[in-house]
Amino acid sequence: MRLQLAQRWCDKLARLPESGMGYQRVRVRLKAGRTIDGALVYNGRVLEVADDVAPFRSQDIDDIEMAAERELKR
Repeated sequence: MRLQLAQRWCDKLARLPESGMGYQRVRVRLKAGRTIDGALVYNGRVLEVADDVAPFRSQDIDDIEMAAERELKR
């Protein structure tokens, strides 16, 4: 699933480092309490999660943070 992020998330991600050229590996926490690990954000604007993750909207996101170092080595 790919999702265009709201501007507030784009602004936050612009202040964080890249995991690789043009992407960031992130953890997404939803307002409902669910956490999605290993998501990717391309060019600070497009969030991509695994196809088996239940759909959600940008408005459902409570926080986005960089993935832990151990997750980056996968």
